[in-house]
Amino acid sequence: MKYTVNHSRSQQLFDRARLTIPGGVNSPVRAYRSVGGTPPFITHGEKSHIFDADDNEYIDYIGSWGPLILGHRFPGVVDAVSHALSRGTSFGAPTEEEIDLAETVRQIFPSMEMVRLVSSGTEATMSALRVARGFTNRDLIVKFEGCYHGHVDSLLVKAGSGVATLGLPDSPGVPKAFSDTTIAIPYNDVDAVEQAFREHRDKIAAIIVEPVCGNMGCIPPNPGYLEALRDIATRNEALLIFDEVMTGFRVAPGGAQQLYGIKPDLTTLGKIIGGGLPIAAYGGRADIMTYVAPSGPIYQAGTLSGNPLAVCAGLAVLRHLQAHPEIYDQLNRYTGRLAACAPENITVNRVGSMMTWFFTDQPVTDYASAKTCDTRLFARFFHAMLDRGMYLPPSQFEALFVSATHTEADLARTLDAARESFAVALESLE
Repeated sequence: MKYTVNHSRSQQLFDRARLTIPGGVNSPVRAYRSVGGTPPFITHGEKSHIFDADDNEYIDYIGSWGPLILGHRFPGVVDAVSHALSRGTSFGAPTEEEIDLAETVRQIFPSMEMVRLVSSGTEATMSALRVARGFTNRDLIVKFEGCYHGHVDSLLVKAGSGVATLGLPDSPGVPKAFSDTTIAIPYNDVDAVEQAFREHRDKIAAIIVEPVCGNMGCIPPNPGYLEALRDIATRNEALLIFDEVMTGFRVAPGGAQQLYGIKPDLTTLGKIIGGGLPIAAYGGRADIMTYVAPSGPIYQAGTLSGNPLAVCAGLAVLRHLQAHPEIYDQLNRYTGRLAACAPENITVNRVGSMMTWFFTDQPVTDYASAKTCDTRLFARFFHAMLDRGMYLPPSQFEALFVSATHTEADLARTLDAARESFAVALESLE
């Protein structure tokens, strides 16, 4: 069956945007460079659905790249933001709600004994690295190929996500001296971590890792891998940083560290703690976090840190998740059914309500194996799904997300669309 979807208004907007915005978008993956075509320009969302400028309706499996675990326009968030807005948009001064949010995060993430609010995931990871270096008085950081920790200069080394999607080298504009402070090694390879510490034992401040990768597609840790990272960091007096910007409150209420039973020294959070508004956090052991100014000498600041609108939105989401833990059972059940619909020659990785269909018949356990995917077939699949009203990440190297507002009807439509779209994508192999 042929599908024809009108994108004329979105095309007009895209043409206009490229005159004033680099590439026509404010974040590279949105440009559809790896899948081709015109990105829909979104006008509004409602629960699990979004609508574009051409009045097309889609079932949304991006959810603003993860934070909308309760769907679009969740009433509790709308009410909280409306109430906060009635009192003001920003004060650059302390508010009681900041304390409420920090206490809520600490309650759910016990490893985060102290918490500092910031405005983005990039800012959170950048700050956590500064704290790790200042606390240990060491300079080097171990990261993993394909893990993305924001566009921090020293971390744009084999960074996955948009860099992989666009086929870019490590970014121009990053001085070599910055990238030289980063040791990039394969994810899920314990021997490579041990080797890095043998070679640089007293110079490594921290290991930073996405405990479940989401920026080269969804890739879980091998059994024992996170435990090994914890042990190696402890033995070498380095810090272990979990970047849970994506996984926090998503793969389990207490993130990957709860799911796998690992206690990191520092954690970065984002996405869900803002309920769709820009906010993030970093935190960890109190003896480490007291090094942060004004308690200690490590400086970090931000006028919009703890913005009252974002804080109130995040509180509304976290309190709802605390009150309704059964949400996670539904999320896992629905995502599992999506995973099960793939044909045998497609590899599926899923952790909780994060999932990726990989267009390869080989296991995907790291960046190298993720890059064996046939991105041309993925692009065919992506557009077949889009034509059938399914809004997926426009990159083979991203995870999709299920929300609590996806319904049985949504799921049935999606499964039908996926089966048809797999057939469309794979027919060129026959």
